[in-house]
Amino acid sequence: MADYFVHESSYVDEGARIGKGTKIWHFCHVMPGAQIGQNCVLGQNVFIGKNVHIGNGVKIQNNVSVYEGVEVEDDAFLGPSAVFTNVRNPRSPFPVHGQYQRTLVKRGATIGANATIVTGVTLGEWCFIAAGAVVTKNVPPYALMAGVPARRIGWTCRCGAILHFAEEKETVCPKCGRRYRQTDANHIEPILSPTEEK
Repeated sequence: MADYFVHESSYVDEGARIGKGTKIWHFCHVMPGAQIGQNCVLGQNVFIGKNVHIGNGVKIQNNVSVYEGVEVEDDAFLGPSAVFTNVRNPRSPFPVHGQYQRTLVKRGATIGANATIVTGVTLGEWCFIAAGAVVTKNVPPYALMAGVPARRIGWTCRCGAILHFAEEKETVCPKCGRRYRQTDANHIEPILSPTEEK
């Protein structure tokens, strides 16, 4: 008996690997060679392309297609109807089968509803892409991105709260108490105590 759940309306193709505790809900399709980690949730009408790697603890909401060339690390959140692409200049008469640019969604990143992630970019750890944003460039860790094209409008904590930096370039999250340091205008980093997880 499988140690994961697949709704009877969904298809998991031979050669796909599904981790323990993962739930795959209505009308999903997981292609051959795809790897989905443990304790993930795939909402209704999710497509996982060939050879796609999904980490542990990932939540993929309704109507998301994760195409070949995309990799999603642990604890990421893909909001409803978020869009990935895997070819930057597609033409119907000139297919590029198997020659896809790599898109990397790093650990803990959140992609809001209806956001579009253009192929070939990296979303940094714990970044937050606002609903409806169109990401065309790499995103730094913890960055809060919004707009078309997306630009950084602030910083977010690992817990999702918005961070505010004073002149001393350090701040404490108002929600969870984690501490951060701004290393330059485009980067921040956590200030970890010896007992905090990396």
